Amino acid sequence: MRFLLDTHVLIRSLHQPERLPSELREALSRRENEVYFSAASIWEIAIKTALQRFDFNYRPDDIAAAARETGFAELAVSASQASQVAQLPPIHGDPFDRLLIAQAFEVPATLLTADALLSAYGELVQVI
Repeated sequence: MRFLLDTHVLIRSLHQPERLPSELREALSRRENEVYFSAASIWEIAIKTALQRFDFNYRPDDIAAAARETGFAELAVSASQASQVAQLPPIHGDPFDRLLIAQAFEVPATLLTADALLSAYGELVQVI
């Protein structure tokens, strides 16, 4: 299977894996599964870091390096994926989540998220 981690799930998988369901931790560790993190998630982390939010203390380069070391593959953002965002129904307004949805459809991969609202985009979204 192919999985694309949303930003929240990416951070949690690297820094608080015990807070993920055990079945998900097992699936992410199986060699036959392909696990992706998006460059869009690193961009989102960079923006939150630049805003100096007191409740957010992650560095984008550290997250990207840890994800690669864990065996997750980086998924670049293509022009076709960025363009596909305009075709998505207006279910969710978060631009990062909308881009992750577009990427999940194009790869294709199951988007793993904690945001229940995203399940309205269909079967490629799995809420954890």
